[in-house]
Amino acid sequence: MFTILVVDDNESIRKLMVTYLKRDGYHTLSAADGVEALRIMDREHVDLMIADVMMPVMDGFTLTGDLRSANQDLPILMITAKERIEDKKKGFSVGVDDYMVKPVDFDEMLLRVAALLRRAKINAEKKMAIGDVTLDYDSLTVTTGSEEIVLPQKEFYLLFKLLSYPKKIFTRRDLMNEIWGYDSESDERTVDVHIKRLREKLEPISEFSIITVRGLGYKAERHL
Repeated sequence: MFTILVVDDNESIRKLMVTYLKRDGYHTLSAADGVEALRIMDREHVDLMIADVMMPVMDGFTLTGDLRSANQDLPILMITAKERIEDKKKGFSVGVDDYMVKPVDFDEMLLRVAALLRRAKINAEKKMAIGDVTLDYDSLTVTTGSEEIVLPQKEFYLLFKLLSYPKKIFTRRDLMNEIWGYDSESDERTVDVHIKRLREKLEPISEFSIITVRGLGYKAERHL
């Protein structure tokens, strides 16, 4: 069971978030400010943090910056009342992974939490072996025998995502949200372009394939 830390000085909002998260099967911890959150994380394992920006004692940006400086790489979903692009830039610059603007849609919050946790799982695994083929997340390479193929970042992430869940069908929107982010201005045809390029580059590899599921999206199959 994943543990999620909710950090917000508004008790009502904090309790609502916790209620929705528990209902979706998560174990939760809560804190009213950044300092309390750091104390909790000193003694508890946390898989993901949801934090408000504006809080007393220590705000969300400072909390995120402190965690990243300490090499804590857990996913962080920031909740803010500010929609200005300058505020989002500041958040991403200190290490925020995703943003939601108040008032929070709690069903959307659950979707974003699930997406961040899946992405974190992929990041943690780093390498994947399928028969004689190895995918290396750090170097963005696909190696088979003596040949090494270096892929552009988005192409590699897309391939790694599909192969992490063989036979699972992902819609184009699923893949856009996972790889490009919820706020990307690219349209879903971007996924088609990247899939086409992957197929061309990996055509000699027989250990796996990317399948188009008509009317739905894509899935990967391993042939071993």
